[in-house]
Amino acid sequence: MEQKKTKLVPKKYLVTFILITSLFALWGFANDITNPMVAAFQTVMELSATKASMVQFAFYGGYATMAVPAALFIRRYSYKSGILLGLGLYAFGAFLFIPAAAYQEFSFFCLSLYILTFGLAFLETTANPFILSLGDKETSTRRLNMAQAFNPMGSLCGMAVASFIVLPQLISDKRDAAGQILFYGLSEAEKAEIRLHDLAVIRNPYVIIGLVVLAVFVIIALKKMPKTENEEQKDAGNTHTARQTLSNLWHNIIYREGVIAQMFYVAAQIMTWTFIIQYADNLGINKATAQTYNIVAMSLFLCSRFISTFLMKYVNSRKLLTIFGCGAALCALGAILIVGKLGLYSLVGISFFMSLMFPTIYGIALEDVDSKDTHLGAAFLVMAIVGGALMPPLQGMIIDQHTIANHPAVNVSFILPFICFIIVALYGLRAYKQKAKG
Repeated sequence: MEQKKTKLVPKKYLVTFILITSLFALWGFANDITNPMVAAFQTVMELSATKASMVQFAFYGGYATMAVPAALFIRRYSYKSGILLGLGLYAFGAFLFIPAAAYQEFSFFCLSLYILTFGLAFLETTANPFILSLGDKETSTRRLNMAQAFNPMGSLCGMAVASFIVLPQLISDKRDAAGQILFYGLSEAEKAEIRLHDLAVIRNPYVIIGLVVLAVFVIIALKKMPKTENEEQKDAGNTHTARQTLSNLWHNIIYREGVIAQMFYVAAQIMTWTFIIQYADNLGINKATAQTYNIVAMSLFLCSRFISTFLMKYVNSRKLLTIFGCGAALCALGAILIVGKLGLYSLVGISFFMSLMFPTIYGIALEDVDSKDTHLGAAFLVMAIVGGALMPPLQGMIIDQHTIANHPAVNVSFILPFICFIIVALYGLRAYKQKAKG
């Protein structure tokens, strides 16, 4: 009865909660307009799947580079300062797409994304623990799941822009009646002209989102933010040293294993959404059509996020994480073993089970972390996003084999997400047993 009386978001924090929640949509847009760009760059720049996946290495490498510096910055200043710096870096990275398209250098695009994700690292390191602090601790994981539900809304917008605006305009993806890409057979002069057009098409949505981010920057700069418990402790001089914090985090087994589980989850998520297009391409489906499967996957993800948030009122979040981890692993197994549309449907179905994983792992890992240690604790959980940088190139290397033991290599490559989901399920189970012990 007492839990029902506890408000998910107290009235005094409601406006702040809404404003910070909007940031989740902003980085969702960046994440999911970028995923299909791996396939787009692969064709227009004539790259291998391995080299094209360096887009994801640059994108998620930015998180790994900047998460801890972001936490130290926020620890010294404030959540608001971290958000403003994050928005500034986001916009700057987006505007770098203008010279990148002009110079037609793949490495320049990777650098632009790397800097853009410096901003996203600041936003995620700030917004996630900020949301956790805006209310009672017992509702913190549900509150974060609710805020995170707006992340796939931004993702859907990014996917829609990619699917209905960017990919259909790419001349380099035009195909003949047999489904073969025509671009590869053209002269170098014709390719250069098409490349100039297609890179401008890829550039434009990043420039537009950069302008939107600047508008949000102004709104947040003008809004007075409430002080959280750890900011009040900092003002009172009641804080841990960085060394004390690191020691506390290291000796917290649920937190420590949570960082590992988060790394494997993010790797699985990025691999699943990035290589849906290559999976469909192996079935003769063009990029624009293949991207619609990503949109269906994200729609499932969004619906399941609200369903799982509701279920958490009645089912322990650790138990739910274990169940969803097993469900995702079974779908990944279907994508590996089944060649054809049914395998593609199984791949899309993974997204339903992924929905609760990031915020739930995040909330469980930080649940018993001292509020004085939250900044750095959050940073390492965001830094775990490095899994999204390391694993996609490995999957790209498998896909480049074309066939493995007479089975499509793209199908075989999903053994990597399968392993990741098993690790997530085991984390949920271990965390559940640990909590049961008291």
